[in-house]
Amino acid sequence: MVAIIGDIGGTNARFALVEANGEMHSVVPLVCRQFGSLAEACEAYLRQVSPAQAPKRGAFAVASPILGDDIQLTNLHWSFSIERVRERLALETLDVVNDFVANALAIPRLAPADVIKVGRGESVAHAPIWALGPGTGLGAAALVWTGNHWMPLSSEGGHMTIAAANDREAEILAIIRSRLSHVSAERVVSGPGLVNLYNAVATASGKTPDSSYSPADVTHNGLNGTCSVCVETLEIFASMLGTVASDLAMVLNARGGIYIAGGIIPRLMPWFVDSGFRNRFEHKGRFSAFLAGLPTYIIVRPLPALAGLAQLVTED
Repeated sequence: MVAIIGDIGGTNARFALVEANGEMHSVVPLVCRQFGSLAEACEAYLRQVSPAQAPKRGAFAVASPILGDDIQLTNLHWSFSIERVRERLALETLDVVNDFVANALAIPRLAPADVIKVGRGESVAHAPIWALGPGTGLGAAALVWTGNHWMPLSSEGGHMTIAAANDREAEILAIIRSRLSHVSAERVVSGPGLVNLYNAVATASGKTPDSSYSPADVTHNGLNGTCSVCVETLEIFASMLGTVASDLAMVLNARGGIYIAGGIIPRLMPWFVDSGFRNRFEHKGRFSAFLAGLPTYIIVRPLPALAGLAQLVTED
């Protein structure tokens, strides 16, 4: 039975077909804003790949909490009914999961070459695992071992309030807070968060931020060292990601490890390995030694969420 799968982010939707044996093929990215709805994007994809057999099963990962049949994406104007999309695409079954649930499902199937380890620590077999990652938003999901399989736990951890770890961060967050009603982790540890941080760092440094800067501009100028504000912005970004990762690790005693996915961090390699991320991750007072024993990894395998969805549509 052929299945259609899709990883639907705030910016791009990546679709693929999956055969009954789990083979994934016909991967095509589409720009979300070019379509009025998920169903329209799916139909455009199917016209483009023209499968010999119409898919009968589907699974989509969306950047949104899944609370029922009606879905409203957090960082995209799309909203849809799962059942109506299933009917429109003539699918027998359609599963919709949070995008980081799909990333988490891929983790047990990652090969050593699919990840880069950052810092020390070793995974404990069958201990809880977190998948975390900045992109258009900040996604998070966990895996827990039930005794015979991994069960994903959906999370909206990216929307927890971000805390400052030092006076400089407190100053930066106060500036952002003056512009936003609530400064969640996603407001600083994401693509748009890079711009929020850049504007606040510039203001705190007595400089006028460049209003034309995009996340790519901040990243480029920070990595090549041509803008001191961007350099500091990237370092704060990495450190705050370390804060979020360690907070989540403490919640579930995630001795299986923290796996960072998403579109941003792989683009910051190899700089990220030597950034303040891991130092901040381990900086937890009386629990610093505990966190030093937990491993952190960067997922470098392309499109891990699709791998997780492929597993979902082929399991019994």
